[in-house]
Amino acid sequence: MQIHETIESFRTARAGCGQLAFVPTMGNLHDGHIALVHRAAASAETVAASIFVNRLQFGAGEDFDRYPRTFEGDCAKLRAAGVAHLFAPDESVMYPQPQTYHVDPAPGHVNDLEGAARAGHFRGVATVVLKLFSIVRPDLAMFGKKDYQQLLMISAMVRQFALPIRIVPCETVRAPDGLALSSRNGYLSAPERAEAPRLQRVLAQIARAVRSGERRFATLETQALEALRQAGWAPDYVSVRDAQTLSPPGAGSHRLVVLGAARLGHTRLLDNIEI
Repeated sequence: MQIHETIESFRTARAGCGQLAFVPTMGNLHDGHIALVHRAAASAETVAASIFVNRLQFGAGEDFDRYPRTFEGDCAKLRAAGVAHLFAPDESVMYPQPQTYHVDPAPGHVNDLEGAARAGHFRGVATVVLKLFSIVRPDLAMFGKKDYQQLLMISAMVRQFALPIRIVPCETVRAPDGLALSSRNGYLSAPERAEAPRLQRVLAQIARAVRSGERRFATLETQALEALRQAGWAPDYVSVRDAQTLSPPGAGSHRLVVLGAARLGHTRLLDNIEI
């Protein structure tokens, strides 16, 4: 695996890669990331990944400074999984001057769900992803469904900018007890880790009810929020939405998704289940 710390180095290597599948990450890799790499390897001649902790997508008081940096271990995992090229810039490479040009996602993403809970988050995500796409020039890019709203936002950005990239959605990888794998799971204490699968169970209960014909979505959401609060969580939202638009369900909604985000102690977890 070649490690590229500059844009010029990666672009030189890219010229000889043929069809390329890309897995962007912030490092601190787990089996969910490696599943994206395996999907990429099955989809293209060459696999590239990136590791960059993007300051732009962290809000005030969030965990940018303490976000785990595990570069050597990450490299070993990527190398073993078959990544040919790793783009690993520092901030001076990605942002050699203050980033005054940004991608502003649609108001529906900025003002709703994760966008409402984390002001500026999706602006930072969209800006860095577009910049990475410009540098890496992938044919395909892999994104996990765990960050469902992010996946839809990036897919819409690619369509609206007519980027020649196919976004490949990849299923959420879970621990045996149902907890969605996340780099932030490492923040959980032992008692919190035992409690953490409750979020998935609460969402699954809603999904079962909806599949059985229940359409009182607001009641289901209120019950789920109360169940989390009673167990010591601080939920941001639990919401049933149209799976394609993330709008509230309507007569034209053929597929639904239930999404939730909540804080357990000092750790914020999110999950979703397609219905």
